[in-house]
Amino acid sequence: MDNLENARKEINDIDKQMMDLFIRRMKAAENIAQYKKERGLPVYDPAREEQIFNRHSQLDDKVLEEYYRLFLKDTIDISKQYQSRLNAGLRIAYSGVEGAYANIAAKKIFPDSSYVSFTAFDKAYQAVESGECDCCVLPIENSYAGEVGQVIDLLYEGPLFLNGIYSLKIVHNLIGLKGTAKNDIRKVISHPQALAQCRPYIEDNNLTTINAASTAAAAVTVKESGDKTLAAIASEETASIYDLEILERGVNKSDTNATKFAVLSRAEYIPEHDNKFIMMFTVKQVAGALLKAINVISKYGFNMQALRSRPMKEPAWQYYFYVEAEGDDKSQLGQIMLSELSAECEKLKVVGHYSEVVKLN
Repeated sequence: MDNLENARKEINDIDKQMMDLFIRRMKAAENIAQYKKERGLPVYDPAREEQIFNRHSQLDDKVLEEYYRLFLKDTIDISKQYQSRLNAGLRIAYSGVEGAYANIAAKKIFPDSSYVSFTAFDKAYQAVESGECDCCVLPIENSYAGEVGQVIDLLYEGPLFLNGIYSLKIVHNLIGLKGTAKNDIRKVISHPQALAQCRPYIEDNNLTTINAASTAAAAVTVKESGDKTLAAIASEETASIYDLEILERGVNKSDTNATKFAVLSRAEYIPEHDNKFIMMFTVKQVAGALLKAINVISKYGFNMQALRSRPMKEPAWQYYFYVEAEGDDKSQLGQIMLSELSAECEKLKVVGHYSEVVKLN
C-alpha cells in the first residue's frame, strides 16, 4: 500500500510540474502564433514537426519511445489547435470570388481564417499594405502559361514581403447551366490565364473566348446569363458553389498543370533551414551589365533556379530582372554577394524568403 501511495504522490508531483511546463509551452505557442500571423505563415509546419520528432523522441526504452511519440504528437496537435484559435481572425486577401483558385489555395494554406475577396491583384495587395488584411495569396506562375506578370510587377514595386510559395494542381473543367449539352457550347469565359492553359481544347472546339476577372467570376457570369451556349472554365469546387454542371473534366489536357501561389505580408520571414530567396534588380545601361550581375551571383555559389526579365512601366523599353536563388543570403557570404551585386545594379531588392515550394494537393 505504501508503494502505491508513494507512486501516486510522485505522479501528482510530476503532474504539477507538467502543468507548469504545459502553461510555459502554450505561452511560447502564443508568441509563435503572433509571429506567424504577422508574416502570413500557416500554423501547420510539417518540416518543423519532423524536426521535433527526430530531435526529442529518441529514448533508450523503445517501448516507452512508442508512447512518448504519441504523447508528443498530441502535444503538438494541441499547440496547433491553440494557435489556430488565436489566429482565427486572420484576414486573407485574394483576387476573385469564392471558388476562384486563389480562394481554394487560401483555404488550404490558412484553414479556419477569414477570406476577403477583391476584384484585382493590386487591390488584394493594397489591402495588406494598408493593414485591412493580414496577408494575401496571389498567383505568381503557372507551369503551362508562365508567370503572372501583374503580380510579379507588384512584388517589384511594392513593400510587401514574400514569405511562402505553394503549388496547387490545376484541373480546369468546362461548366455550364444544368441541362446544357457540351455540343451546345459556342462561347467560353474564364480568366485569361485559364484560357491560355486550355488553348488547344478551345481551338479544337472552335470556341469564342471571353475574358473574366477570375475563373469563379466566369462561373457567376454563366449562372446569371441563362445562356446555354456559354460555358465557364473553372474548378470542380466552383461548379458546386454556383450549382453549375460539369460538361467536361480536365479540359486543360495537362496532368502537370499547377499554379504557384505566393503568400505576402508586411513582415519579413527568414527560414531556419533550406533557405531560398527571390530578388529583383535593374542593371546599368552599359554593355555586359547583365552578365556581370549574373557572374556575381554564381561566383559566390548561389544557384539561380529562375531568371526572367519584365518590362518596366517607366522608362519605356527598359527591364528589371527576377531571380529565384538557393542559398543563405543572410550569411556573411550572402551579404558580400549582395553588396557586390548592388554595385553592379541601379536597383536591387530582396523580395522574400521561403524554405521550399509546398504542394497543396
